[in-house]
Amino acid sequence: MSSPTSEDMGRLLERIEDRLGSLLPPCLEGQEPLRGAIETSVLAPGKRLRPMLAVLTALDLDGNVEAALDGGCAIELVHTASLVLDDLPCMDDATLRRGRKPTHVEYGEDTALLAVIAMLSRAFEIVAATPSLEAEQRTRCVAALGKAVGTSGLVAGQFADLSGASETRSADDVARTNALKTGALFLAAIEIGMIGSGAAPTIRRELEAFARELGLAFQLLDDLLDDGPNAGAIGKDVGQDTGKSTIVSMIGRASTEEQIDRHMRTALSHLETGLGPDSRLSHLLHVIWTSARKEAARAKSARTMGEARIDTQACMP
Repeated sequence: MSSPTSEDMGRLLERIEDRLGSLLPPCLEGQEPLRGAIETSVLAPGKRLRPMLAVLTALDLDGNVEAALDGGCAIELVHTASLVLDDLPCMDDATLRRGRKPTHVEYGEDTALLAVIAMLSRAFEIVAATPSLEAEQRTRCVAALGKAVGTSGLVAGQFADLSGASETRSADDVARTNALKTGALFLAAIEIGMIGSGAAPTIRRELEAFARELGLAFQLLDDLLDDGPNAGAIGKDVGQDTGKSTIVSMIGRASTEEQIDRHMRTALSHLETGLGPDSRLSHLLHVIWTSARKEAARAKSARTMGEARIDTQACMP
């Protein structure tokens, strides 16, 4: 199999964007603020990594691509809903998300909460009614999504993250939180992409391990960027982890970057074992890895410049 070109990936991203827009929960006439809150949240510029993972998994396994596309869009709705919740004053109290005002700031907390419920409900509706899947396969999709959302996934991860602001946690505790917060939806994307493919159990295990390692790397990168000085550069508030036990606060930025690389290498190893060296998922991982290194370097540079400005100001009479 040949690796996809950047043009191929661009077309896939366009396809995901089009399908995501068509799958938004419908709103009643006269409820434009609710519609606006949903559309603004979901269609804000984003990487669409979770739908990408689902679709590329199906392509690599000669599986059901259409079902993976819909399932990946459902996961994107769940991901967006989790961001809206994270941003609320009772959670992280954010003022910036994807370079824009958070949903609750622009539309109010009440409308933001209703938008979250609408997005989550629509996500389950999509996977439960995917026409190209058999009933048993649709049930598996619903189960995978439910596990990712609930107390085995996002809910548990966010609760642990909130608790981390007032408790001293070990590195293992933080890693478990990271796996729940980010890895859960990556794993759901891979699982939904595999449904309908007939993948052997050994391949399934390798791809699930890949998703977990990628999730750990991604959350560490998020923590690393949060420790930087420039919110505008990453499109959201920085310093949200101040006071929390994070890997960055425990081992420092350099060691965190080493851990990110280690997780990425392990993720690639699982992919190559399961799918060979030239899979579409391997290509995506290389793109993500390169981007992660650039983002970390930019954050480091911005942080260094910020510290230099502070030092200069301190020396001024």
